[in-house]
Amino acid sequence: MFLKNKWIVFLFAGLISGNVLAQEADTVQVVWKKSLSTRLSATQAAFSNWAEGGLNALALSGAVNGTFERISPSWRQLYDVRLTLGVVKQDTLEVRKAEDLIRLAASLQYRGDGFFSLFNPTMSADLRTQFAPGYNYTKNPFGDGRKPPVKVSDLLAPAIFNQALGLTYQPDGWFRQRLGVGAKETIVLIKRLRTLYGLEPDQAVRFEVGVESRTELDRELFENVRLKSRLGLFAAFNKPDLPDMLWENLLEMQVNSWLGTSLEVVALYDRDVSSEVQLKEVFSLGITIKLL
Repeated sequence: MFLKNKWIVFLFAGLISGNVLAQEADTVQVVWKKSLSTRLSATQAAFSNWAEGGLNALALSGAVNGTFERISPSWRQLYDVRLTLGVVKQDTLEVRKAEDLIRLAASLQYRGDGFFSLFNPTMSADLRTQFAPGYNYTKNPFGDGRKPPVKVSDLLAPAIFNQALGLTYQPDGWFRQRLGVGAKETIVLIKRLRTLYGLEPDQAVRFEVGVESRTELDRELFENVRLKSRLGLFAAFNKPDLPDMLWENLLEMQVNSWLGTSLEVVALYDRDVSSEVQLKEVFSLGITIKLL
């Protein structure tokens, strides 16, 4: 356990101190690229004496997305933030959670000479969890006789924490490929939820070490139409089966300076949770405010 904690502390210390080291080493030609926006979306439907039938519904969601990149002659630092929370109210049913995401990521790349000018040594860490409790309204995955809805998630239950050391290939500004050795922690702080995510009841954290790959694409396809795609693969050394996969795709379309729409499709495979690929699709239309 000491070695595991030492590994995590080392990575975070490196990411935190990277900015200080870069400032000490590079005093010129420093470029900051900043992007921060918030989106508010709403969908409402109401029916009264409607012969064809219908269901009153109201859906609200809010999101904050930010990317901060600092480039100097020797270092590239990248910080990414995604926060999303949505709720839905249908007719007489109580308010339910819809989309919910906390995603924080940071990486530090060394831009050296020769071989390391093309393949940058990289240290990274990211965290994925959610804000609010989530419920299964159709079935009870515990098999203990309770009737739905059944609580199946909450803040840090689960949380997926990844760290990696490797090389990054980034020939241009819209494509990035990273490959290296990584560590993955699956954290479930609520004891009764641990079996849903492949942990033992007395096991709060599952620690794995393996090979990590990250492919990222961020490109404007047409004017005001941008595609962001991120494919993460993790193959644990002690599990020769298929690697864990998280493939996130976001298509953003900006109608004007304040109105925008987006389509998000996410595919997740983690054999410790489910033997099948999990899918999520979210379409939203709402007000987008660019803060930076």
